[in-house]
Amino acid sequence: MRFDSISMFFKDEELIKILTENNLVTAEKIRAASLQAKQDKVTLAAELVKQGMVSEEVLAEHYAETSKVPYVNLEKKKIPKEVLLSIPEPIARNYQVVAFEKDKEKLKLAMVDPTDLQTIEFMEKKTGMKIEVFLTTPTSISEVLKQYRKSLKTEFSEIIDKQGIREPEDAEDLRKMAKELPVVKIVDTLLEYAIYENASDIHIEPLEGEIVVRYRVDGVLRDVMSLPKKILAGVVARIKVLSDLKIDEHRLPQDGRFKIENEEYKISFRVSVIPVFNGEKIVMRLLFESAKPFTMEEMGLRLNALKIVKLNINRPHGMILSTGPTGSGKTTTLYSILNILNTPEVNICTIEDPIEYHMPRINQSQVAPKIGYTFANGLRSLLRQDPDIIMVGEIRDSETAEMAIHSSLTGHLVLSTLHTNNAAGAIPRLIDMKIEPFLLASTLNVIIAQRLVRKICSNCIESFHLDRAAWQNLESEVNLKKILEIMVREGAIVSSKITPDSLLFYRGRGCAQCNNTGYKGRLGIFEVLEVSEAIQSLATKRAPTEEIEKQAISEGMTRMIEDGFYKAKMGVTTLEEVLRVTKE
Repeated sequence: MRFDSISMFFKDEELIKILTENNLVTAEKIRAASLQAKQDKVTLAAELVKQGMVSEEVLAEHYAETSKVPYVNLEKKKIPKEVLLSIPEPIARNYQVVAFEKDKEKLKLAMVDPTDLQTIEFMEKKTGMKIEVFLTTPTSISEVLKQYRKSLKTEFSEIIDKQGIREPEDAEDLRKMAKELPVVKIVDTLLEYAIYENASDIHIEPLEGEIVVRYRVDGVLRDVMSLPKKILAGVVARIKVLSDLKIDEHRLPQDGRFKIENEEYKISFRVSVIPVFNGEKIVMRLLFESAKPFTMEEMGLRLNALKIVKLNINRPHGMILSTGPTGSGKTTTLYSILNILNTPEVNICTIEDPIEYHMPRINQSQVAPKIGYTFANGLRSLLRQDPDIIMVGEIRDSETAEMAIHSSLTGHLVLSTLHTNNAAGAIPRLIDMKIEPFLLASTLNVIIAQRLVRKICSNCIESFHLDRAAWQNLESEVNLKKILEIMVREGAIVSSKITPDSLLFYRGRGCAQCNNTGYKGRLGIFEVLEVSEAIQSLATKRAPTEEIEKQAISEGMTRMIEDGFYKAKMGVTTLEEVLRVTKE
């Protein structure tokens, strides 16, 4: 919750009455702030706090007085470690709630929104204690969150020093060490924090004198903590035991996986261990199995692009390709399509590496190259399973490409991914894989290219105008005139003849909920190329990417950067994010 949404509890008239009766703000300043708030599309409370006319604390105290909820200021309060850690830091940040006192039965919680009964119930279940709720400000929450890093570091230090983590003597000692409480507790804490941070990957990297732990959140890696080098062997051994890997193998890369399941979540960890100069590095990919597939609208597909995809996925045969670099959400897009197609009337089979989400009623198979079960061999076997729809995780080589093409020619709808920078590049890429151009022309239905951009944090979003320098820099990066014309066509702006000071964009200020990044969550920006007769003709002639793209644009295709600018204008993401992910 944004604190300026305190106006949800106070009507503007009530807020104005409190401010004037207590001589906090003059009527003239309130009128000016009201006009500015309407212009910036924020609440009156937000504008007053922004301009420094009234503090968060004053508003909170008045709300506490009228709502009969006790108020607490935690900005300078040192909270005991055992109380603070009653609630893990990611939960505290995400829910804007901290524990600050407790006894045997009762836990005192400070919250930004004390009316959030769902969060209160969750905290009762999580802690197993009776909850007493207090109102506080986001500033108080932010100050308390700073204490977590110190407390976590202290906790790890105590585990290491008091419980005596040692260097292992041999493989058997290493195996024993991996099951000892100190190492188990450290690894469990690293995993739990990653889960609550909604991280997609955990990196455990040995340096010369320490271990650095990094999480990838919303596509961006950031340092989380550093640990003493002497615990590396134990941590690596523990993760190898969980993943059923060879604990005494330190010279060769190893891959494995394990699962954590409880009432709150069900998560698979895909583990990669490789030898590096200072030891062994571990990367774990988190796969949230209980997560439901996104709808295509939730992923960011819209307007004509959405219409084209929905039309083509209902065709009985042909090929649908999702393209982009690693980590651009290609497989997630295919899962969203499969979720729509998954009905009792069809048989859907997949061959994947790895299976990222388990989907009911879909026959999912995972490749095993070590025993010869490759994409090509797996696809050949799937064709004997009487499928209507086939998903091939990735087209990596000519054999897989040829099998996929022939499958779509024989009456199957085939979905797959390909590594290309844009939609038009998929056709020359497949021709490079020795696929005959006339086969491509007769099988390709639609190509979806995409990137993932970070979404602006809804808790700290603000509007702004580009200054002249930023505008000129933008003009040097992209064809701004054309983008503005497209934004007019799609209803984002009224006229393309505008100046920087008349065009509003958005960004996140940074707050506790988004870890001061200004971003929270991700969605896609897309370009969808429907393979028309003109595109088929160009494919047959082995036309280059540029020519295919030019034709697709003339037929109405919106490029990724244009889709991104539309979403930046609508306050979903930022211009910086769009430029960051679309630069090649």
